[in-house]
Amino acid sequence: MKLYNLKDTKEEVNFSQAVKFGLGKNQGLFFPKKLPVFSKKKIKELLNKKFVSRSQKILSMLIGSEIKKKKIKNSVKSAFNFSKPKMINITNNIYCMELFHGPTLAFKDYGARFMAHILSCLNNKDNKSITILTATSGDTGAAVAHAFYKMKNIKVIILYPKGKISNVQKKLFCTLGKNITTISVNGSFDECQKLVKKAFHDQEIKENTQLNSANSINVSRLFAQICYFFEIFYLIPKDLKNKLVISIPCGNFGNLTAGLLAKSMGLPIKKFILATNSNNTVPRYLDTGIWNPYKTISTMSNAMDISRPNNWPRVEEIFHKKKWNIKDLKYGYVSEKKTEKNIKDLYQKYQYISEPHAAIAYTLLKNKLKSNEHGVFLGTAHPIKFQDTVEKILNIKLKEKNSISNIFHLKDLSYNIQPNFNKLKKILLNK
Repeated sequence: MKLYNLKDTKEEVNFSQAVKFGLGKNQGLFFPKKLPVFSKKKIKELLNKKFVSRSQKILSMLIGSEIKKKKIKNSVKSAFNFSKPKMINITNNIYCMELFHGPTLAFKDYGARFMAHILSCLNNKDNKSITILTATSGDTGAAVAHAFYKMKNIKVIILYPKGKISNVQKKLFCTLGKNITTISVNGSFDECQKLVKKAFHDQEIKENTQLNSANSINVSRLFAQICYFFEIFYLIPKDLKNKLVISIPCGNFGNLTAGLLAKSMGLPIKKFILATNSNNTVPRYLDTGIWNPYKTISTMSNAMDISRPNNWPRVEEIFHKKKWNIKDLKYGYVSEKKTEKNIKDLYQKYQYISEPHAAIAYTLLKNKLKSNEHGVFLGTAHPIKFQDTVEKILNIKLKEKNSISNIFHLKDLSYNIQPNFNKLKKILLNK
């Protein structure tokens, strides 16, 4: 597969290089030159397969011949070796696709684990040491840390905004140690991400480390996320497949990008709804045509507290290449008050316990779904990851997940820094 840099289209790489580099020149995102397009017959064949075998087929066709199919199949099998997504019927025409049944209870387990196995496979060829540098607004940190934990020749450094992620999120990745270094930054996620981008642009760091990123800017993570959009169509009743609207809680816009890529490959998704919290740069941009990020606001849906979403250029590129009208993309944002109201509504009316991110996607879906349409909103994290918030809103006690019951007594091993690049640089260069 060939990919090009969105900021310098002359720079072309293959899939392996895109995975290893993370970003191109001028911090540009890599985008596929050509995607496979499946016929209706091929889609039907794929939907007759189980999740892992279907995902193996999709990713093999995406990546092409540069990595042996056996290695891709083994990587997918190892990466997706946990409970598959679940489809929950909420109302007569609304479903929740639960993507949080992996080891760190968030959708990001799919992309992070596939990236880890593919990168390990590629790294075994040259046996060089790699440093993974990434920023997290909540769930990426845990997924990446657990995916790469104790992997040979791979060092992971994760930045997160101090005091702005939940206790469960923090305990899941800040207590591991070994090859995982965690750094709390006195600032927002956007400031963390700014430090990461600056590191990729620093010549001394480039010369002394083999730096990579595990955010959704890495194409391996992005491609893995395509797979569960096909699973939605496998799980949804047959008579709904041509009327399907998917509502996505958006932070860095990786999930929306993956969904649009799935649609461009032939999956008959009728339309998407992008849902944000009060950090509503994209909804305002689609309203006015002016890109004007405000200062990031801290909300209960902290994984979406992003004012400068990195994947938005990929979203625009898909619409441009496919000659789709971006006005067909539905969108909106949800206040804290409405988020809380709909967490309550889901529980009181339908006995469904939701966390804030999914509740935002549900809110927009409920408001924008037409009578002849059926909708799916993505459940991106388990409610236990936002235990304090959910218990307070619903006045209930959540049942603790056995898989995380042993993390609460573990010591936080994080460093703390100001959003100062020189401090981060010293850590990266071991000075």
